[in-house]
Amino acid sequence: MTQPLHIVGAGMAGSEAAWQAVNLGVPVILHEMRPKVGTDAHRTGGFAELVCSNSFRSDDAENNAVGLLHWEMRRCGSLIMTMAGRHQVPAGGALAVDRDAFSAEVTGTLKRHPLVTVVEGEVDGLPPEHWESVIIATGPLTSPALAQAIRSLTGEDSLAFFDAIAPIVHRETIDMDVCWFQSRYDKVGPGGTGKDYINCPMNKEQYEQFVRALMDGEKTDFKEWEKSTPYFDGCLPIEVMAQRGPETLRHGPMKPRGLTNAHKPSEKPYAVVQLRQDNKLGTLYNMVGFQTKLKYAAQVTVFRSIPGLENAEFARLGGLHRNTFLNSPRVLDGLLRLKARPALRFAGQVTGVEGYVESAAMGLMAGRMAAAEALGLPFHVPPPTTAHGALINHITGGHIETTDGQKSSFQPMNVNFGLFPPIDTVRFRNGKRIKHSEQAVERKRAYTARAMAAFDAWLGAAGLKAAE
Repeated sequence: MTQPLHIVGAGMAGSEAAWQAVNLGVPVILHEMRPKVGTDAHRTGGFAELVCSNSFRSDDAENNAVGLLHWEMRRCGSLIMTMAGRHQVPAGGALAVDRDAFSAEVTGTLKRHPLVTVVEGEVDGLPPEHWESVIIATGPLTSPALAQAIRSLTGEDSLAFFDAIAPIVHRETIDMDVCWFQSRYDKVGPGGTGKDYINCPMNKEQYEQFVRALMDGEKTDFKEWEKSTPYFDGCLPIEVMAQRGPETLRHGPMKPRGLTNAHKPSEKPYAVVQLRQDNKLGTLYNMVGFQTKLKYAAQVTVFRSIPGLENAEFARLGGLHRNTFLNSPRVLDGLLRLKARPALRFAGQVTGVEGYVESAAMGLMAGRMAAAEALGLPFHVPPPTTAHGALINHITGGHIETTDGQKSSFQPMNVNFGLFPPIDTVRFRNGKRIKHSEQAVERKRAYTARAMAAFDAWLGAAGLKAAE
């Protein structure tokens, strides 16, 4: 008999992981603390309950990275994507669902499966040693007891309880005719070159207008369960710093000291916005010190007023909210196993992905990894040119360490093309040069075409077949 796979948490990731495993013939014991033990956010005991939104975002597999992720999940027989399709509600080009009907059918489907055993109740510490294979998929509201047990095993800096997210910009959309590369005082940090930051200069008038826009921009409120979580030192929202006085930012994250505008060396910037490389591919740059509670629309407007970022495209916008997630690049291996105890595998938002779909996708991968292990089969991660492979690469090895002696700035991320290996810009079609405005569309289609071919090749060679 194949030993059962224990899955802790029946959210998006846990439900998908269970489905993948049982369809490969591996029995699952699914542990869910709700409804016996509630959370501040959930209102039911159903599996895969959607808390914040009923949208899975874009379903366009040809032009959008999350749409591509939908496509790849469907190729793997995803339970989450199947049920989303059955309970879809009108939402334009997005995939949105009737959240109650969706959760009810995910719950019923898993509970009826002969290889699934559901155990209600909290796992209030590390799983016992005799559980030979475990997936922890407890999400951003992991119970305090389990979270503390994980920290005790892996170290105090292994688990974060608060997101301080700065916006991340696609490198190719930054205007380098305005901006320039330079570290402050040309300092060469560990692994650095002295030109490790992209710098956006502001004169006095631009700076003062920017500060006013920050303070006037519409802000989001903390959710009820976040309100008891205070701001941490070094994680103040940029607009809160601005409210402390008009010169605060200019003497904080936007200080111009030690920087010389390469394009206008005789003009001293009044303030400077710095962006730091965020991934090893060099395709993404984060805005240093710009964690924020501005609403998304306000962020786009305000941050595009920064010289050099007028046409910026954001891989992720900023935020500040309660979230439990691992410092995955340090504590997980390439198969999502805890280095300190490989019998424990993690999946979902706790690994450092953001969003319902991304969480379910990591559950899909973890379920297949654990099933392959139980069946004595090798498992190869999808290539990084695919959406699943790009996400796994981000959370296990694609993040770049800071070069200025600070702690790792690893943060949760939605799937986006900035996580994929770069592809040459498509400039010609049928021998004719295409307009610059159309090149971005063609580039996205090139990313998705490459990904689909690679994913199908991976799936065909994976050796994992659904049980009869």
